[in-house]
Amino acid sequence: MSLRDKFRGTGIAIVTPFQNDGKIDWDNFRKLINFWITNKVEYLVVLGTTGESATIHGAEKQQVFSFVREVNADRLPLMAGVGGNDTSEVLENFKTFNLDGYSAILSVSPYYSKPNQEGIFQHYKALNAETPLPIMLYNVPSRTGQSVAADTQIRIAGECKKIFGVKEASGNFDLIMQLLKYKPADFVVVSGDDALTLPMMALGAEGVISVVANAYPKGFSDMVRLCIDGKFADAQTLHYRYTEIIASMFAEGSPSGVKTYLNELSLCSDHVRMPVWPVSDELRKKIKALMKDVE
Repeated sequence: MSLRDKFRGTGIAIVTPFQNDGKIDWDNFRKLINFWITNKVEYLVVLGTTGESATIHGAEKQQVFSFVREVNADRLPLMAGVGGNDTSEVLENFKTFNLDGYSAILSVSPYYSKPNQEGIFQHYKALNAETPLPIMLYNVPSRTGQSVAADTQIRIAGECKKIFGVKEASGNFDLIMQLLKYKPADFVVVSGDDALTLPMMALGAEGVISVVANAYPKGFSDMVRLCIDGKFADAQTLHYRYTEIIASMFAEGSPSGVKTYLNELSLCSDHVRMPVWPVSDELRKKIKALMKDVE
């Protein structure tokens, strides 16, 4: 299977379940991995933002990478979240993490420091030179404070051949259309925003790295497959099934929202690591009501 085929369709930015003492809940983690695979998503993304990578460190990160690989047992392609705002630290992580069994790395653009576009390009150029695996860059300015402009992404795609695609979560359709129009033909664009997946795929994106598919893997990946087949009228029905659910998942921050859904489905607790905090009682009631109407 080609790299492009591995990461076309629905990937899940998987949660990391915790016990009430803050430790990783390995038993429910195993149950979740099997749940996602059974419901036929295309790939798993480990220790992205939804996996609470910001509060999982060092040896614990490696434990997560290794555990998911072992439970997955080569059933789905895996992508590892390895990014940061210190280029040298990311390069060191490339050397120290054992990513056997993984097919690619997802690397978020540098956050907090707000580098200019040349700084962003040079960051990815440095990663490209030393990465052990193909890289998908991640543009999410709502979290990083700085968008990776369309022309910067196209420059990266042209000059950094180990960077094969982008998880695009800017929500900026001017940027998205410029990127899809002018990118190299072999550069993969996937949605990083569940609610915008259908319109992005109508414009030429090839799938999504999803949050909502943690809780609704079958229905949401069915929608994405309909888009891949060009059946957008059929996909629209599923798209609208999940729009309010998606909004509720992010209403008080992520992954607290999606973990509430998973808790209601008896798949894991809704425990998160500070400073992330569980959703309010009001939002929890709304989520329970939304769940009554959706498979």
